Amino acid sequence: MSRSTRTKAGAAVAAFAALTLSLTACAGETTPSASGSAGGQAAGEISYWLWDSNQKPVYQQCADAFAAANPSVKVNITQYSWDDYWTNVTNGFVAGTAPDVFTNHLSKYPEFVTQGQLEPLDEYLAADGVKTDVYQKGLADLWVAQDGKRYGLPKDFDTVAIFYNKAVLKDAGVAEADLQKLTWNPTDGGTYEKMIAHLTLDANGKRGDEAGFDKSRVKVYGLGLDGGSGGGNGQTQWSMYSGTTGWTVTDKNPWGTAYNYDKPEFQGTIAWMRSLIEKGYMPSLESVTGQSSADIFGAGKYAMITNGSWMINQMFSYKGVETGLAPTPIGPSGKRSSMYNGLADSVWVGSKNKAAAVKWVEFLGSAACQDLVGKSGVVFPAIPSGTDAASAAFAAKGIDVASSFLVHVTDGTTFLFPITDNASQVTNLMTPAVDAVFTGKARADSLTAVNEQVNALFTG
Repeated sequence: MSRSTRTKAGAAVAAFAALTLSLTACAGETTPSASGSAGGQAAGEISYWLWDSNQKPVYQQCADAFAAANPSVKVNITQYSWDDYWTNVTNGFVAGTAPDVFTNHLSKYPEFVTQGQLEPLDEYLAADGVKTDVYQKGLADLWVAQDGKRYGLPKDFDTVAIFYNKAVLKDAGVAEADLQKLTWNPTDGGTYEKMIAHLTLDANGKRGDEAGFDKSRVKVYGLGLDGGSGGGNGQTQWSMYSGTTGWTVTDKNPWGTAYNYDKPEFQGTIAWMRSLIEKGYMPSLESVTGQSSADIFGAGKYAMITNGSWMINQMFSYKGVETGLAPTPIGPSGKRSSMYNGLADSVWVGSKNKAAAVKWVEFLGSAACQDLVGKSGVVFPAIPSGTDAASAAFAAKGIDVASSFLVHVTDGTTFLFPITDNASQVTNLMTPAVDAVFTGKARADSLTAVNEQVNALFTG
């Protein structure tokens, strides 16, 4: 362990002292006792999985701090890419090789609960005196399932903002300040669409709002498309627009039982997105599928693109591109909007060392770890002190996240990622359906019939 790591670990140990109980080397019961405390086996090794390679180093710092407080436990961290991650997790459930603790997602955990794969944390947390009211508003509630039990402690959250290429704006005669006050509506796109059109440039030097613009030979798109249509949630593609119309994805959230893809506000938003492709202001779905939207931005082919806060460091890393940040546009509601997604750490029900696994989750959910994560300037931790540390870390790099990503938290303009049962089936229905609209193979009103199929999942 380096000297800097020891220093950070020492501070984390002190902050975590209240959470640390003596961990013994004796083997024994690993399920909660009547009092809710963890069982006797609290030594040895536990496995922890995550999918973001950028976060692995700072979580190793957390593991080092945890080991200093709990020398009888060793945490082994493994990182997989997003697709491989979930395949390995679900295969691990079946094979009995899943990790003791893993980073969990709101789109996945309801089905894991239904399958009986997650360990309820309530009794452990009560026995250890761990509070769940220390996180950013609403995040802890997301991880309480319909059975009333808690299956995760929040680790971080994300929102959406606009990344833009400063040189492209300058060449177009656009002031960066102009992006701070854009307005949008699904009918004509408002000043936001006018900006997108003006920033679009064809191979002949004609802009999207000029006569003679050739949409078949676009050199720079005014707005990029993040890898796909967004299916049924459109987190980085269209949710920041639909969220300003008064539309909600489900009848209630979390644990809604009816989706609202048949509503005109949603269909109008999707139709507007399709119109940008038709006009040549945004790339086609076919051209971005399988491509990295960030790399396309880094190649100078997008003037703007909406994306999540987890992409900040990558979007600011491209040589030859000076990146800026702006908030999402103000919509018909008179406010901005952003989907609010929060991750958590969960314990696998099949863990052979639940006592140590729970202690690790408690530490991951504490300020001791989350302040370390915040100072690394990678993501926004769920605890406010960690969020503040992250904001300061980004500011030290010259990146203003306060007026772009965090403005949604301070202004209360976030809405929750949809949490329901049958999430994978909903995705299987909605992704090809929204894809068909984006590619011009179907009209937006075709989504009404698909919505009936989606809602049948909850009534059949």
